[in-house]
Amino acid sequence: MDILIRSTPAEVATAAADIFVRYANAGATLGLATGSTPVALYQELTSRCERGEVSFARSRAFLLDEYVGLDRFHEQSYYSTIRRVFTSHVDFIDELVQSPEGDAANPDRAAAAYDQAIRHAGGIDIQLLGIGGNGHIGFNEPSSSLQSRTRLETLHPRTVQDNARFFENTDSVPRYALTQGLGTISEARHLLLLATGTEKSTAVRNMVEGPLSAHCPASVLQLHPRATVILDEDAASQLEDLEYYRFVDEHRPH
Repeated sequence: MDILIRSTPAEVATAAADIFVRYANAGATLGLATGSTPVALYQELTSRCERGEVSFARSRAFLLDEYVGLDRFHEQSYYSTIRRVFTSHVDFIDELVQSPEGDAANPDRAAAAYDQAIRHAGGIDIQLLGIGGNGHIGFNEPSSSLQSRTRLETLHPRTVQDNARFFENTDSVPRYALTQGLGTISEARHLLLLATGTEKSTAVRNMVEGPLSAHCPASVLQLHPRATVILDEDAASQLEDLEYYRFVDEHRPH
């Protein structure tokens, strides 16, 4: 696991954009995430696209997850969210931005079809990830199998509470989601996880330095041959070997 420490969330977004643009300009298949953390990255990528430094015209994208039971045009569906915060502001071909069918009559069948669509596209070249306060990635909550595929998942009460800020109240938050499984996510060729803020520091410590465990789903990154984790100072604050990670970052071989 490659750990990069940056001073601020803005510097995290810049470092992530430097990686992401190389894939986009090569016409790669991109894995996109929603939530608060990636927004600064998407703003940076939008600015670079406006300056002609990056193009998404040859890329396709797959989202990590989607709420079950929301119409795709609901304001808080991830189908709508990713377009509102990112893809409609750059030169993506809209029909190549795909997400799980959260309003499908048969969620299990929709999950299997989405998993197959990713494989049919040749897999994801770089998958953007955030991390929940309980260590989830995508909507893979604690106890998720490390080999799980895209599936229906029941959201943890903490996740429901954390996401309530996007809805009128806690009761309005969906209790189920379709999510790429940990096994599906792990098949991406490059995993890029961003975390900012002290509220993520415990989960980050468990992911990086804790045991490989379904209790912290993000710890599956320990098994990946190319996983990059970019943190701000607050998110990195509980890492025991923080100074070593800084040393490695400062002394990279050319």
